Amino acid sequence: MNSLFEVEVLVLELLLVVSVVAVGVRRFRIPYTVALVIVGSLLALRSRLEISAAPELILSLLLPPLVFEAAFHLNVEAVRRNLGSIILFAVPGVLLNMVIVGGMMAWGAGLPVSLALVFGALIAATDPVAVVAVFRRLGVPRRLAVLLEGESLFNDGTAIVLFNLALAAALGGGFSLGGAVVDFVREAAGGLLIGFVLGWAASRLIAVIDDHLVETTLTTVLAFGSYLIAEQLHVSGVLAVVMAGLVNGNLGPRGMSPTTRIVVLNFWEYVAFLANSAVFILIGLQIDVEGLLAHGNEILWAVAGVLVSRAVVAYGLSWLSGRMPTTWRHALYWGGLRGGVALALALSLPATLGEGRETLAVMAFGVAFFTLVGQGLTIGPLVRRLGLTRRVEEQVEYERRHARAMSARAAHAHLARLHRDGLLSSATWERLEPALGERSRVLADAVKEVLRDAPAIQAEELDTARREAMRASRGSLASLRRDGVVSDEVYEELATEIDAALDAGAEGWFDMAGIRRTQEIKSLLAAVVQRRDAESATNALAGQGVPVTRVQSTGGFLGLGSVTLLIGIPPGKLETVVRVLADTCRTRVEYLPMPTTEAGRLSLAPPTPVTIRGATVFVFDVERYEEF
Repeated sequence: MNSLFEVEVLVLELLLVVSVVAVGVRRFRIPYTVALVIVGSLLALRSRLEISAAPELILSLLLPPLVFEAAFHLNVEAVRRNLGSIILFAVPGVLLNMVIVGGMMAWGAGLPVSLALVFGALIAATDPVAVVAVFRRLGVPRRLAVLLEGESLFNDGTAIVLFNLALAAALGGGFSLGGAVVDFVREAAGGLLIGFVLGWAASRLIAVIDDHLVETTLTTVLAFGSYLIAEQLHVSGVLAVVMAGLVNGNLGPRGMSPTTRIVVLNFWEYVAFLANSAVFILIGLQIDVEGLLAHGNEILWAVAGVLVSRAVVAYGLSWLSGRMPTTWRHALYWGGLRGGVALALALSLPATLGEGRETLAVMAFGVAFFTLVGQGLTIGPLVRRLGLTRRVEEQVEYERRHARAMSARAAHAHLARLHRDGLLSSATWERLEPALGERSRVLADAVKEVLRDAPAIQAEELDTARREAMRASRGSLASLRRDGVVSDEVYEELATEIDAALDAGAEGWFDMAGIRRTQEIKSLLAAVVQRRDAESATNALAGQGVPVTRVQSTGGFLGLGSVTLLIGIPPGKLETVVRVLADTCRTRVEYLPMPTTEAGRLSLAPPTPVTIRGATVFVFDVERYEEF
């Protein structure tokens, strides 16, 4: 780069490419990271970008936002319940990966053992961004997604610690098994401790501040500052970011206003989007695609090593973590993609490795390309084939009827527009309009019928409508402020009201929209439901015009939190309410650690499948009912 102007032009060009790819993937329905890898490869055919930045700068700029954003959104309670399995995959699993991949690269590809172990550690970190997006869209069991996300977060830190140790040995620092173990424990524990302290301190500070810009800035300082402080103290910066993100993501939002919470979540989603995009675009531009063919043998051995080591972790170690369906093991195996962290480490390799640097970087890109494209494009069909999706027949039927109704209405509107523009004669329109209108009405009634029989689906659609309405209202306020119709003070006041309603749930919005009307209430139903079912149950009941009040409960069966719903029953609607609860609070199997006593000491046994009932209900007669 010869000038600041050229740097700015390059950045804008890359941002434009990223935006085009993001829009394009919506049309072709493929994971964004997969598309970005393909586009990066095509760009590499045109030119290569020579990166002269220090390796430490690449890691400190790209890794913290990727790791912090993922940790910030992960539920710490879900991590705690699956901590044994996650740690098993993230520590012994990474060690096995480094040894197996390193051994195969040394034996099959002829790499020096030191470089082979560096590559084994470099490629050990999984990146399930594309897989988790598919999981969420298809509705796989939540615990399976938590296992994959939790493993990825913690094995990032483990892999980087091992990468640093192996790299130091490869550069001539020598190797001692005892010293390596001590260094590993020190770096990992130190990073976790620093992240916990900084995350807790930032959460306490956020709780006493009511300014969304300052609070967002504090999370930014926390993400990058925890990494830099930990690295300066020679402990794991990535594990510090992981712990800081977990603590701040679970404690920080409690002290945030609704406006701040929305701003922070949107900000970190955008920053992680940029960081992910930068990693894949930079690696694609830096490496000559022709080099992939020149190192074809090494890449094939690297892919084979990754697949073999992943099989050992997914099928071997998972047996030690307790009972797990075999179909889950298949999904964990094929979902072990390599991506952001591995490529960032490849970019950070020092030039002092000589030709080995280019070889390791090309192999890392080859493995990432194979896993992201090959596995990323096939994980969806595999999940469906394994029967892990929770799409019920009612959902499929609703989509079918809704699509027919929408297409019929579009045809009606199109011909009406042609008639208005004079392109369709009145005589023809008068013959077609009654039939088209009747078909649209019949199909709309068919949609109402399936929604009436599946209140959970209606609740989801009502909640989507609620959020879209709130966002439209907020956008209108922004336009009014921009045009000078309202002052900044009024805008902030009204925007805070909208954000509070958006954050609070469906009840207040349904009242505002006139969906719920005061009715004669003769009985009250108290339903104790699992916390994860409370939102969908409340939305479904509110959509049926049934008044609901949520009361937070303490305790919970086997550590699972519960919520008590106080439901007013209009005359003749008891069966409807019970059916809604049955549909939205489904009986499920949870894998939970069960308490056991051995030699007089209380401990936790491996996770055991436990059937959790959907809802417990009690009905009471009421003399008088009032809404406030």
